[in-house]
Amino acid sequence: MKIGVQLHPQATTTSALRAAWERADALGVDSIWIWDHFYPLYGDGDAAHFECYTLLAAMAATTSQAMIGALVTCNSYRNPQLLADMSRTIDQLSNGRFVLGIGSGWFERDYTEYGYEFGTAPGRLQALARDLPIITERMAKLNPAPVNGTVPIMIGGGGENVTLRLVARHAQLWNGFGSLEELAAKNAIIDKWCAVEGTDPSAIERTTLQQIHTNDLDLDGFAEAGIGHLIIAVGDPFDLHAVESLLNRRG
Repeated sequence: MKIGVQLHPQATTTSALRAAWERADALGVDSIWIWDHFYPLYGDGDAAHFECYTLLAAMAATTSQAMIGALVTCNSYRNPQLLADMSRTIDQLSNGRFVLGIGSGWFERDYTEYGYEFGTAPGRLQALARDLPIITERMAKLNPAPVNGTVPIMIGGGGENVTLRLVARHAQLWNGFGSLEELAAKNAIIDKWCAVEGTDPSAIERTTLQQIHTNDLDLDGFAEAGIGHLIIAVGDPFDLHAVESLLNRRG
């Protein structure tokens, strides 16, 4: 079981974030993530908040072993060609440790205050389906190329008819939420879409984001549900004791 951590870039400082990701990297976590929003998702809606990709570039330069990425990037916020180039550049800074986590977007305040068209959920999914091949095509044209030839793509979401089919078609990782039973059901649907798309289901790493207060997380249960990568969400003051405990439990 891989163990990762998502650090919330809200109600904090850049110094605290940097200290947290450096400590997580030193602990030996497999992955470190932040989210891609412009405003806090809980608590004081006007608290301090920092932009995702600028932080990821700093994280790439000041960590050495963990995979890094956004959990997940909002496809609507950046031109797909530009996003491919940003991803490749962070990949180079990290020596090949960057994962392009991406989803269709949902947080309306980001859209309205930054001047993006919010539209509809189906429309945002259609845009994601349109842009994923563009990102891949641009990535293949960039010089220099990503360190490992390409940047792995993680798609986040659980929509069974569209999102999970996009996972089977485009992704090397999937991130989902929910109970063990819900995760197992979503994994089975991904496997079904893999058969339709001609994708090897074992080539898609299955991840889940869970809350830190669940200190009794059942690692065996997650594994039985098809999850191979458990990511724990942590906000300031970035207490990583539960993450360290999970690392010790897995051996």
